[in-house]
Order: sequence, then C-alpha cells, then structure tokens
Amino acid sequence: MSHDYAAQRAETFETFEEIGKIEDLPARAVVNFLFLADDLDAPFAKVEKALKAAGFETRLDEDGETLEARIGPIAITATAIWTEEERATKIALPFGFEPDGWELLE
Repeated sequence: MSHDYAAQRAETFETFEEIGKIEDLPARAVVNFLFLADDLDAPFAKVEKALKAAGFETRLDEDGETLEARIGPIAITATAIWTEEERATKIALPFGFEPDGWELLE
C-alpha cells in the first residue's frame, strides 16, 4: 500500500494551525520528526545514516521503536515544516519507518 502524502500534509497543516491557536510560535526552531519502526528488527542504523546524509540529526527514543530526526533551526511555517517532513518521510519509509508526527524543540 502506498503512503498517503496528501493526508500527512493535511494533518501537518492542521496541527500547525491548532498549535498556533494555543501558543505563540517562534520564527525559527528545531523541528523533531518522529518515525515508528514497523518491527523491532528494522534497520535503524541504515535509516539513520540516510537521514544524516540528508542533514538530519537522529536518535533512537527511549521506547526503542521510535526514531527521531531533527532539522534546523528552520523557519516555523506549515509549509517549511511540511517540506522537511516530506523529505524525511521519503527517506524513512523504504526502511520500514512510518511517520508519527513532529514537535518543535527549543
């Protein structure tokens, strides 16, 4: 089954709008994208290498199933976040990692 980028983009724009209603957004920040491994034998080292080659900083979350891919600081707009999220997703999906949202880091 192919990934639904249109739905992912819509969710990112909706999340951005909702966060903006709750708090003031910075002009620039580091954005942390989350990716869940399809299984525990997923090739974490390979996807980390690919993401790092594309300019992302990576780390494995404490749960052992979630890979974090950070970029920035970047401009904090829905379009800028989506651009980087789509780029990271296109790298992570072939390795068996599904996108699971994003967060802004101070």
